Amino acid sequence: MSEYQLSDEVSALLKDPNLLIPAIAQDVKTKDVLMLAYVNQEALAHMIATATGTYWSRSRNELWIKGATSGHTQKVISLSLDCDGDALLISVEQIGAACHTGEQTCFHKPIQLA
Repeated sequence: MSEYQLSDEVSALLKDPNLLIPAIAQDVKTKDVLMLAYVNQEALAHMIATATGTYWSRSRNELWIKGATSGHTQKVISLSLDCDGDALLISVEQIGAACHTGEQTCFHKPIQLA
């Protein structure tokens, strides 16, 4: 059990608090979309309490605090839930690269339209 718990008020806003929620991190200054990750109740509660980019790693099946190993951290400026309560937009101050490849954003592979 985590030391951080979602408030009943926030939990009630979620379509299903037991599911993983897609979370889009966006740079607060440039508005660039930096990355897509997922949050569960524990990650969201930690993020709200600490203003630190915190996600749920699906590959490692554990809480993932952005930058804990790389030093490329995210200071959370604001959180917005979508109208259906099943997606999150996180406005962050990104310190260092957002992508694990070292790129500023994870969306650095353009696909040309026909």
